[in-house]
Amino acid sequence: MLLKVRKSKTNGNIRIPGSKSHTIRALFFASLSEGKSEILSPLISDDALSAVEVCRALGAKIEQRDDKYLVEGFGRNPVTPEDVINVGNSGTTLRFGVMTAALGDGCSVFTGDWQIRQRPLGPLLYAINNLGAQAYSTRNNGKVPVVVKGRLKGGSTELDSITSQYLSSILINSPLLPLDTEVIITRLNEIPYVDITLWWLEKYGINYENHGYKTFYIKGGQHYKPLNVTIPGDFSSATFFAVQAAISGEEFVLDNLDMTDPQGDKMVFSILEDMGAKVKVEGKSIRIKGCELIGREIDMNAIPDALPAMAVAGCFAKGQTRLVNVPQARIKETDRIHVMCEQLRKMGADIRELEDGLVIGESKLKGCKLEGYGDHRIVMSLAIAGLNAEGETTIDTAEAVNVTFPNFVGFLSQSGADISICE
Repeated sequence: MLLKVRKSKTNGNIRIPGSKSHTIRALFFASLSEGKSEILSPLISDDALSAVEVCRALGAKIEQRDDKYLVEGFGRNPVTPEDVINVGNSGTTLRFGVMTAALGDGCSVFTGDWQIRQRPLGPLLYAINNLGAQAYSTRNNGKVPVVVKGRLKGGSTELDSITSQYLSSILINSPLLPLDTEVIITRLNEIPYVDITLWWLEKYGINYENHGYKTFYIKGGQHYKPLNVTIPGDFSSATFFAVQAAISGEEFVLDNLDMTDPQGDKMVFSILEDMGAKVKVEGKSIRIKGCELIGREIDMNAIPDALPAMAVAGCFAKGQTRLVNVPQARIKETDRIHVMCEQLRKMGADIRELEDGLVIGESKLKGCKLEGYGDHRIVMSLAIAGLNAEGETTIDTAEAVNVTFPNFVGFLSQSGADISICE
């Protein structure tokens, strides 16, 4: 599908949908619980539905009813799947699922779409093997397809957590192991995503120790009791509307956002405010209005998912914007550093790659034909660029927005955007 965009004035109120990170965690925690849980206001998207299907394959009974999921968990005893488990495009689901499968007996086989088959998994497989189960890549390249055979026992392992999802997977599953687990961190990116997982562990009353994000110690023999939980709004999705307001000079009020939530992408609002936008928190709403932006250096390590949108913001800021310390952006659905440089340059951007980020100068963008590479955050970021560029912008693989934000185009259209999807 193609996304067609023309320069537009946009403003209004947007209710931001539920967080993908929280929704997927909630589904796994509920599946690992011994009893029935309710998940209220979850994100309903392709990635979330991938998590639903993986949890079902491992034995959870999950029913979607109106705006909630009803989950009957399997506790610490997942079943052996009847077939190969396909996680679709969801890297989070893959990383959590392989370790959950290793809690049970028997073998599980995981695969995914073409993007998932390019994403690294080796350090987590290494940890699974160290903690008593067996895990290996069928192509011996540290990527899916992978085979996992339980049962995990616990113990000690080092972990190179180039993506926080490796550590989160261990933290979610290790309380259920018969032995205590020690994780010695050799590298850790994206700490706020670990904080989201720790937020959930505390909600469930789990006994663990965090020694400065260098070592984690998780007591074994614990269990999860069923809970009724409400999913917070997604700051990663809110980022696109925040950037649109900041660079267009218009105003949005973004509802369903809790600044006390551990999501790292809430930092985007303070960054844009520091660059010149006007930001006001009003309870669980955030009002943001654009003003002249001034470029600055931004450490993106904690918020890699915001890199594509912030690259667009950099094009509309005076002087130079540097997005740095985010090498893991190269191992997402695409190499987002390279792809954003390539596509914004087509639009006339003054932009160049660093090994760990981007350098962007103020630019006058012109609409043209762009490639979304099937990456939801690339497609949505380029759409924001197109709304502020002269002429028409078309972006292919527009269906990718369904991965995390199915209402993205509809919300922009309601806000006044000249935007449409066509075959």
